[in-house]
Amino acid sequence: MQFDKRTIHRNLAFFYVGLIISFAFSGILNNHRETWKVKTNYTYETEEFRIPVPVNMKDFNSKAKIATFAKKHYPNSKFLGSRTRNNELRAFFKDNTILDLNFFLGVGTIEYRRKVPIIGHSLFLHKFSNDFWVFYSDIFALSLIIIAVTGLLLPRGKYSFKKSGWKLTLLGLLVPILVLILFG
Repeated sequence: MQFDKRTIHRNLAFFYVGLIISFAFSGILNNHRETWKVKTNYTYETEEFRIPVPVNMKDFNSKAKIATFAKKHYPNSKFLGSRTRNNELRAFFKDNTILDLNFFLGVGTIEYRRKVPIIGHSLFLHKFSNDFWVFYSDIFALSLIIIAVTGLLLPRGKYSFKKSGWKLTLLGLLVPILVLILFG
């Protein structure tokens, strides 16, 4: 196998094109999440339920008791955790399901959620941080550096880096430097 700059540039670009597009897309969504109100999840079904009132708050004074209650009303998934505030319980489950209960009224809902196709999954990749993904992302970042450097060296003749490419490269480098000076 040949290891010249063109081969390295081409093969890394082919290998990472999906990740480059995915990270660029999710980066744009992330940058504008407040403006566009990007939703990563949506509710596709809601079920209501009732429990007898008055509710004895002592039945909900520990995570174990809340987990038992939550599993009774939603036995299909692994209980992840909960919070209680102002007579209200919110329980979270592994399959992106949320159980809400108002102790005072005895009324509750179970909300089933799914990721928004493409958008939700892209944002997940952008924010995901387990050890393997961090390691893989570091390799990806180094590969982007190699793609950029080999890309600078590919053109020949009057469009080479030595002749005219250095001007655009310098201009491109000035933008982040100015941002750091002005806003850093």
